[in-house]
Amino acid sequence: MIRRRILYSSLLCATALAGTTLTQPAFAQSAAQINAIEQQIKALQSQLGQLKAQVSKRDHELKAAQQQAREAQQRAQAAQEQAASVQAAQQQQAAQIAAVAPPAPEQPPLPKGSFRVGGGLTVTLGGFVAAEGAYRTRNEGVTINSTFGGIPLRNSPNYYVPETRLTAQQSRLSMLVQGDLSPTQKVTGYVETDFLSAGSSSNSTESNSYTLRFRQFWGSYDNTDYGLHFLGGQAWSLATLYRVGLVPRQENVPLTIDAQYVVGFNWARQAQFRIAKDFDDHKVWLGLSAESPQTTFGSSAGPNCLTGAQATTPSGITPQGTLNYTSCGGSNENSVYAYSDNIAPDIIAKLAMDPGYGHYEVYGLLRFLGGRVSYASTGTGKNYWTTGQGIGGGMILPVVAKKLDFQLSGLVGQGVGRYASGLLPDATFSQQGQIAPLTEYSILGGLVAHPMPSLDVYAYGGAEGVMNKPYGTNGGYGNPNFALGGCNVELGSCSANTSGLLEGTVGAWWRMIRSDYGTLQVGAQYEYINRNTFQGVFSSTNRNTLSPSTNENMFLVSFRYLPFQ
Repeated sequence: MIRRRILYSSLLCATALAGTTLTQPAFAQSAAQINAIEQQIKALQSQLGQLKAQVSKRDHELKAAQQQAREAQQRAQAAQEQAASVQAAQQQQAAQIAAVAPPAPEQPPLPKGSFRVGGGLTVTLGGFVAAEGAYRTRNEGVTINSTFGGIPLRNSPNYYVPETRLTAQQSRLSMLVQGDLSPTQKVTGYVETDFLSAGSSSNSTESNSYTLRFRQFWGSYDNTDYGLHFLGGQAWSLATLYRVGLVPRQENVPLTIDAQYVVGFNWARQAQFRIAKDFDDHKVWLGLSAESPQTTFGSSAGPNCLTGAQATTPSGITPQGTLNYTSCGGSNENSVYAYSDNIAPDIIAKLAMDPGYGHYEVYGLLRFLGGRVSYASTGTGKNYWTTGQGIGGGMILPVVAKKLDFQLSGLVGQGVGRYASGLLPDATFSQQGQIAPLTEYSILGGLVAHPMPSLDVYAYGGAEGVMNKPYGTNGGYGNPNFALGGCNVELGSCSANTSGLLEGTVGAWWRMIRSDYGTLQVGAQYEYINRNTFQGVFSSTNRNTLSPSTNENMFLVSFRYLPFQ
């Protein structure tokens, strides 16, 4: 652009000179005109010099800018090469570290019915749909949970009437929630429910609407660093035989369809606070539990929650007292059920061992029984308190590994009847109304076979017994002076007390379908139960003795769908 201006100026100069020369007369030029032209030429020359200087300056600046650009490009290229070298070194170092360091552990696949929520919590669903039936030769008036101690004697019309029941009440729902606080700390919550419960309007006439109840509802904390295990909530009693250790969900529950299990089985599901400690790599366990107390009696021990009639000491005893060992349920309890009065929880301490062959347990049970007797004639009363205690144990032996197991368990003591399936009474009363624990025992043996992965076969035999404790001519439990003549006469009066229960049962479960969509299994069970009573007399005038007894034959079937197993 600058060079074009210089050329343009030069052409103007030449044109001016030429024009001047051509237009003047050849013969003369004035001095003034010549001088003006010279001034113009000088001005143009000055302008041309300035333009040349500008062009030179611009060329110098352009060369400097080009040199700076080349230097900047060289620096950028050097920086790029250095960055590439650093990146390559980092990649090589990362590859070396990855080759030396072990890979991060992958989370194990979740079992069927499990999913993760909230980041670290694992939820596992469980339960089954059950369609079941029971046939009994004596009418007990129950569905799938038998009343072993309530099998009717001959004085009851139910002795002569068989019963058939179909039900889905044992269908079960459960949910397990687990979270790992650290590699050695775990928290767990568990809820398990079924429908073996009835509301005030439940019936089998048309809608068969039965109520949901919770079997278990507890939370636990486990710390493997210290071998400590805490539990709080409703769970199987620590008195229950376990398969391994003393942690929940490892209970050795009989495989029966009958929801009352087997005569001689020691158990309860109740609210409790429990602590357990394991030693020697989980081979030895110590557990201590404080559990919800209740006392069962051989006769009325308080007000009748339906009629309001009050239990009293035997007539002829002065002063005659009113028994207050139970009270009717209040808020959030069953108002027609008599709850015993207790001053402290039941205490259970257990030692369990898993040495490598079999599982072994021994435990002690301490109970606190009592209440009050009131005397209307004097306007006074008296509290009576005593203890019940027992010792129990059990073992499971793998006779043939993974094929045949043998088990044996039992409990003996005073006031421990409610910790067995037969629910024999814990205590009776003296003639003055003082509580008196009964001496009792329970024992259960069994074989469980697994001839093939889809088949379980079981056989159990159990017994429960109680010693009589008579007071006077008509007091206590199992008094030989009780008149029992009416026990063998339909609609006759009978005050016989149960002395013992015997049961033998066999059954099997066959898992006929097992797939990603769950398990379908069918089961069948046969039970024979014998109920014996204490000896008494025919009547107050006929002193001949008799010991009424009864028995029960039961056949049970079950179809279950387990969607998460």
